[in-house]
Amino acid sequence: MAKRESPRQAPPPDESGANGSGGPEGPDDVRPGAAQQAAIDLDRLIHERIRLGIVSALAVNDHLTFNDLKKLLKTTDGNLSVHARKLEEAGYVTCEKYFDGRTPKTEYRLTQPGRRALERYLDHMEAIIHATRDG
Repeated sequence: MAKRESPRQAPPPDESGANGSGGPEGPDDVRPGAAQQAAIDLDRLIHERIRLGIVSALAVNDHLTFNDLKKLLKTTDGNLSVHARKLEEAGYVTCEKYFDGRTPKTEYRLTQPGRRALERYLDHMEAIIHATRDG
């Protein structure tokens, strides 16, 4: 059996709680500025911390097992499973289950649509940062 390389860890997602929810109570209260509007338009599927961690880690690794992701993201089996399934249902990741001897393995890969969604998300975040600094 070949020895696996340790997965590369992507930079951690922003854990400041910045999820766009700090804005006005509703669309009629205040007309959002460029940064606020950009935050409102974020891809909510990727924006959640665990899902962003999954796609980021897979963007810098060809594939990762369930246990690799669990260790990198410091999360529980149930939490990782729920978030990975949402990404799989959206077509952002693929999931392959197989046996390594008698040990079941689950392996994830980022799909092209998932990579494009991550790139759009990162571009969007950069636009928010620029609008905030320039605004």
